[in-house]
Formats: sequence, C-alpha cells, structure tokens
Amino acid sequence: MDNLAISVRRATPDDAVALATLINRAYDIEQFFVDGDRTDPTEVAELTRSGAFLVLEHGQGLAAAIYLERRGDGAYFGMLSVDPALQGMGLGTRLVRIAEAMAEAMGATHMTLRIVNLREELERWYKGLGYRPVGTSPYVARPVKQPCHFVEMHKNLGGVLTSAAGLALGAA
Repeated sequence: MDNLAISVRRATPDDAVALATLINRAYDIEQFFVDGDRTDPTEVAELTRSGAFLVLEHGQGLAAAIYLERRGDGAYFGMLSVDPALQGMGLGTRLVRIAEAMAEAMGATHMTLRIVNLREELERWYKGLGYRPVGTSPYVARPVKQPCHFVEMHKNLGGVLTSAAGLALGAA
C-alpha cells in the first residue's frame, strides 16, 4: 500500500456516475442472491444531498467510497465500496475509521449499518472493527433469488478521532 497514493474528499452530485459505477462493481459479488445493480446515478446524486459520500481517489479514478448520514444522536453508514482490484489493501477499514471520526466530530454517539445476512464474511469483518449485531429487518432493496434479510449492526463511538485522523493521513 506504500506506493498507492490516495486522497480523501467529499463527493458532489457531479460524481454520481463514477460513484454508481464503483458501487455496482464492488457489489457484483451479491449477484448470487439479488438481481440488478446496487444503485444508479440518480440515487447517488440524491444521497449526496441528504448525507455525504466520502471517496478515496487513486490516480484519475475512485478507489473506494462510503455513504455517511447523521441520524438522531447517531450516524449511519452504508454502501461501503472498494474497487475490486484494490480490495485487501485496507481501504475499507480506512474509510470506516474516517467516517467514524467524522460522525464523532459531528456529535454522534454511535454508528449503525446494515448488512445482508447471506454475506457472512461481512459480519465477521465488522465485528473485527467493533460493531455488534443488534437486530434484523426485512430485505426489500432489490429482487432476490433466495430469501435474505438485513442484520443491523451498532458501535458506540468514542476515542476514534485520533486513530482515524492517523489513518486518513496514512500514518497507520
């Protein structure tokens, strides 16, 4: 990862097409249980207005993205997406930590997310980042090829600012 130059910025509605392309490529792994794309440029543009997409840029393109939204006294993140060619380099962890630091800086006391139960590797990965399952909800996002549901996950925030700032600056 030392030779991988990455910069972080907040996406704008002008990034909608590139963001939708990145997200859909990252979510292709879900084709075994759902039909269709994860998102489209219209949805992404709308989300840039209701929350924030944080993106990691690499060269002339997007390497990774995460959606962050303030909800009550907490925050929510979703659509964590890493370019498949760059997965396994710590970019997802870096973005989650940056999102947690931003949420904490906005006064959020906790972070929530949803994963699909059929993606068992995600629950293990998020548990490794300190998240814990707290409930379930129906999966109604896209047509499914097999039954599934969302697993709601939660993490109390506190003390992530320093370590996330270091990750954002490439110190860790």
